[in-house]
Amino acid sequence: MPRVKRGMLHLKKRRSLMAATKGYRWGRKNLIKLARPAMLKAGVYAYRDRRNKKRVIRRLWQIQISAAARLHDLSYSKLMDRIHKNNVMLDRKILSTLAKDYPAVFTKIVEKVK
Repeated sequence: MPRVKRGMLHLKKRRSLMAATKGYRWGRKNLIKLARPAMLKAGVYAYRDRRNKKRVIRRLWQIQISAAARLHDLSYSKLMDRIHKNNVMLDRKILSTLAKDYPAVFTKIVEKVK
């Protein structure tokens, strides 16, 4: 059986690792032993924060809806309760966009559910 040398494979893996850790600080950008765990940890953070981002955005929508509801003498919870009881099929993303960009439309929705 012929001998297999793995120099090219090692070089390719190292190049991709160095490309992935480009811009990292200290030795984590150019030392393999430090770059490998740094890259893996960065992947873990990225995975986690893709989920956290959804939570943060939803909280922002709630704050924007709450601020607009206060202008109509309603709390966020009372407004959302009345919206659900009146079967208004708008989610928080749409409501926050209406409250922020189209206040006249948001006012009509609030008047309808009041």
